Amino acid sequence: MQKAEIMQIKKQLTDGVLDVSVNGRLDTNTSPKLEAELDFEGVKEINFDFSGLEYISSAGLRVLMKSQKAMMACGGKMSVAHPNSIVQDVLDMTGMSTIFTIVK
Repeated sequence: MQKAEIMQIKKQLTDGVLDVSVNGRLDTNTSPKLEAELDFEGVKEINFDFSGLEYISSAGLRVLMKSQKAMMACGGKMSVAHPNSIVQDVLDMTGMSTIFTIVK
């Protein structure tokens, strides 16, 4: 029996700034949930808090790239805060750490 992947998302929109806290795993099974939760209308800045994120896959990176693209299209910005060493390694190995604003 396959273990169910758990991910929790908390969002708060204040004056065009969307703060998104993601806990658990962001992978093929859970990334559609995060993508469905993101609404870019009226958003000028997205801040992802990954302090509780254990793992990210290419599917999770795709959601981040889509978010970055949406922010660039409206002149906004996106940041990724507090990635653990595993998530940071994935961002570094894929070159995403040079594309995204990373806040330690």
